[in-house]
Amino acid sequence: MTQNTPLSSRLPLPSEDVTLRVRSAAQLRARGVSAAQTSAQCLPGGPWQQILPGVYLLHPGPPTGRERLHGALLYAGRPPVSARRAPARLAEPGYGPGEEDAYGEAMVTGVAALALYGFAAVGPLGALHRIDVLVPRTRRLRSARFVEVLRTAVMPRAVRVGEVPVAPVERALADAVAATAKAADVRRLLTEAVREGHCEPAAVVRELSEAELLGRPAVVGAVDALLAEGRAAAEARLYAMVREHGLPDPVWNVELRLPGGPRLGAVDAYWPDHAVAVELDARAPRYGVPARRRQAEEDPQWAAYAAKREQLERLGVTVVHLTPRKLREAADQQATVVRTALMAAADREPAAYVMVLPR
Repeated sequence: MTQNTPLSSRLPLPSEDVTLRVRSAAQLRARGVSAAQTSAQCLPGGPWQQILPGVYLLHPGPPTGRERLHGALLYAGRPPVSARRAPARLAEPGYGPGEEDAYGEAMVTGVAALALYGFAAVGPLGALHRIDVLVPRTRRLRSARFVEVLRTAVMPRAVRVGEVPVAPVERALADAVAATAKAADVRRLLTEAVREGHCEPAAVVRELSEAELLGRPAVVGAVDALLAEGRAAAEARLYAMVREHGLPDPVWNVELRLPGGPRLGAVDAYWPDHAVAVELDARAPRYGVPARRRQAEEDPQWAAYAAKREQLERLGVTVVHLTPRKLREAADQQATVVRTALMAAADREPAAYVMVLPR
């Protein structure tokens, strides 16, 4: 395409595809549109407008939520100046770099990411005044207009929601919580994350701990509610697993005790005729200790679990340890584990007699 080609034949045409309605300066240059020609199109009353530095909306009128989102990623995904001097890799004739290249490592996080995940507590994407975008810490990029640039030393692996790169739910939640001052709003976000099955409470608490948010007044009570919600959700999945896989009915939420002796501890389900117990591991990560430094042998909750299990198994009670995540992602497999333990009861020595009391 030469400079003699009429400008009108070089300009991208209106499209239903949002990625073609919002273009970066680099993509327009790849199309053969110079900076001067782009500026002329963005004059008052012109057909285009600049919505962010180096990012243009190719129609008049306000941008939609999806257009703002795409523009934010184009802005944050701009390569460093040194990389811009290198020849562009064309993904398709006339349209410059592919969208994945245009976004670079940038990904949506915070409330905008939660909107893409379908969180009711944050409302529709188009109603948001701010879009958080996560980039590597080494990027020299300022926040601009409706885009808030967040930097991190370790970029998480992006999740694709449609064609949009989005931070994992746990990270998006932590970034949203960091920007939320009201305890009620924080509680709604965390509760919905677990209630709707977006993630497990332990993963959220770990991410909040890594971000050093657990000590905030707005977060403390919300985390307690999160763990309670997670416990309830895990118990509901356990009930459903027993029912849907045809396992014998256990007694639920009971405490075991030796006759005239000490308490042996509480279990979530118990089959007295088989001496098989199921215990849900709904522990919270230790507050204030980053997950990467936390060791199992230093966890007092885990030590208590292990001691109880050892004591019960000395008495001939088989303890099946299930996690909320396993129940959510592999209920069939966990049902097989429980069924195998029940079937193996006939081949074991009779267990010691234990009393079963309501918890």
